[in-house]
Amino acid sequence: MSVKRAVSVRNSVFEETMFSRVLIANRGEIAVRVARTLRALGIGSVAVYSDADAGARHVRAADEALRIGPAPAADSYLNIGAILGAARVSGAEAVHPGYGFLSENAAFARACAAAGLVFIGPPPAAIEAMGDKIAAKRTVSAAGVPVVPGTGEPGMGDEELIAGLDERWYPVLVKPSAGGGGKGMRVARSPAELPAALAAARREALVAFGDDTLLVERYVASPRHIEIQVLADTHGTVLHLGERECSLQRRHQKIIEEAPSPLLDEGRRDAMGRAAVEAARSVGYTGAGTVEFIVDGGHPDDFFFMEMNTRLQVEHPVTELVYGLDLVEAQLRVAAGERLPARPERRGHAVEARIYAEDPARGFLPTGGTVLGLREPSGAHVRVDSGLAPGTVVTSAYDPMLAKVAAWGPDRATALRRLDAALAQTAVLGVTTNIAFLRDLLHDPDVQAGRLDTSLAERIAAAASATPGANATPGANATPAAGGTPAPSGTPAPDEVLAAAALARVLVREPAGMEGEAAAVASTRASTAADSNAAVVSTAVVSTAVDPWDIPDGWRVGEHAWTTFRLAAGPGASGNGPAAIVRTRGLASAGAEVTVGGGEPMAASARFSAAGGGASSVGAGSGGTGSVGASSVGASSVGVYSGGTDLSVTYGGRTIRFAYAADGATTWLARDGRAWALTEVVAPSVRSGQAGRADATVRSPMPGTVIAVPVTAGQAVAAGQPIAVVEAMKMEHTVTSPLAGTVTELTARPGQQVTMDAPLAVIDPQSEDGGS
Repeated sequence: MSVKRAVSVRNSVFEETMFSRVLIANRGEIAVRVARTLRALGIGSVAVYSDADAGARHVRAADEALRIGPAPAADSYLNIGAILGAARVSGAEAVHPGYGFLSENAAFARACAAAGLVFIGPPPAAIEAMGDKIAAKRTVSAAGVPVVPGTGEPGMGDEELIAGLDERWYPVLVKPSAGGGGKGMRVARSPAELPAALAAARREALVAFGDDTLLVERYVASPRHIEIQVLADTHGTVLHLGERECSLQRRHQKIIEEAPSPLLDEGRRDAMGRAAVEAARSVGYTGAGTVEFIVDGGHPDDFFFMEMNTRLQVEHPVTELVYGLDLVEAQLRVAAGERLPARPERRGHAVEARIYAEDPARGFLPTGGTVLGLREPSGAHVRVDSGLAPGTVVTSAYDPMLAKVAAWGPDRATALRRLDAALAQTAVLGVTTNIAFLRDLLHDPDVQAGRLDTSLAERIAAAASATPGANATPGANATPAAGGTPAPSGTPAPDEVLAAAALARVLVREPAGMEGEAAAVASTRASTAADSNAAVVSTAVVSTAVDPWDIPDGWRVGEHAWTTFRLAAGPGASGNGPAAIVRTRGLASAGAEVTVGGGEPMAASARFSAAGGGASSVGAGSGGTGSVGASSVGASSVGVYSGGTDLSVTYGGRTIRFAYAADGATTWLARDGRAWALTEVVAPSVRSGQAGRADATVRSPMPGTVIAVPVTAGQAVAAGQPIAVVEAMKMEHTVTSPLAGTVTELTARPGQQVTMDAPLAVIDPQSEDGGS
């Protein structure tokens, strides 16, 4: 292996041997984050990309990028031959797998070694030992690590699993032996529920991991998910870097993590740390890894081994922030044969929030779209790890996580407050995300007090959905209430937002508005000129027409007439759903009147401007994450994107500034972490028979692939009967009929790619008995 000598200026206790070129076998924010550390160490970085990611941010963050195949992960990021071929062509000496994809694939680690490449991760045998949850439990139990009581062995059928259970263990958790990320997990609260849970878990495990082996364990009451970060070198040193609390989850997947845990005292922390070290030693582990425990919230001394993730974790930034080190650098140095330094001291508290392309109001179903506008936070003690850029297309082909925002403070309350402020500065226009819900979580009294468990986030989401009026306009969010406390995500768009959307649609057709928007776009382009690869998209359709008859100001001989806008919530919304009626009169730029929902006319005006602060570089010179290392806890983010167009609106004596973007008939607005997509729609024609068809149209709740259509055109169906099954991110969702009737139109076909809200079928309630 060719190496170069380089003295680390960041940590003199490390030795001096290091790679000269490393291939990153991943995409998105983790690929950007690894590239940043490689650049800081003076190591060349090589990115790989699928056809879907040809213009992605991680491609620009690396020194070199190579195409490895078409969009499907099986043909690109999971294609071992293609990745090894890219490593050979680029001259890379080592491969960093990131997380997900091939990061815990022992065959890939062996293939790297056979190709003369260093796999920056643990030995294949350790990956195999911990990759099989059944074998892992047996191994760590023999090393004295406590495990959850349960049953499960390879080859065991459902009847054998049921027979092996002690009824005192109920409720029980069914989970796949292979894989992770919460996929395939089911809770059975009684013996009667177990057969269905086993069948569902097997189906999902087979699709997600190619292995339907299951194990069944006691379900811990008030469970808290606490994990220990471990590091091990090839010289026999194994140490731990404290814990991370990961109890805030949905669908068994983490969304907010923090370090240290508010539950543990030093004695419990030490006990769990020692158990994690023994678990790592038991399999001859080297590199960075995480040992996950389930802890009984009512009895914190009772903790049980769940699994070991033999890779870097998504939530590693919080550990880096409180320990002041770079875990990717540590991985690289261990892989190069260097010794680990002594464990640094922990300082302060850090909290991280994951930004997902998903809709909490729809049960956290994945979303998608094109990023039309982007604002990422910056400032002292705030860190952003992001794979986003304007123009990024978010598809159902990959995991819906888009970015992570983390904040450090000298104490937990300060860290939570700083994270909330950072999320309030964050906006992703063009894609529905969970940002508003993340702020809801941070303001919840139980979260503030540290009273956490793994179902708390879903209970908070369910309570918000049950709030009267919360779903009156699906996909819209409310602005913060007085005092800065955010209104629950999923609540209807307030009047000022509806007024702003209508004024924006008037403004883009006015000469003054066109000039202001064009100047904002030009300013954004100029601010990114230093990076010739930075993607900048126009955020509005700016017409060149200045014919006064094209301006919807209501001008006519005599007095101005009212112009009416019907605004429905959601991108690409149809006229069939609930829509707000907004009327405007006059020029938005010079002063207009606006009424919302039949209310009193209000004086209003609007103007476009460049986003405050301009846009910083998102190209190869940045890397897209906050600085880490010895000075990380005091560093602000670098490489964040903050350009685009703002819309300033004065309405009812109050001036508000929104992040703004437009896509055809849809206007996107965002502020304080809330975002609204409001689409101008035409009222359905009663004469044409379209009125009232909204409830009869069966639509896809998420972008994805239709994998099954169990009905045919002309078939009579009952309310709640399955119409189609849509799959995205290896998650299946059964779409059912909203009413009893007859399938009069069936557009869904197996294998068909669909967008969110795409029509799948139409049910005619008047034909339920076969009549017309």
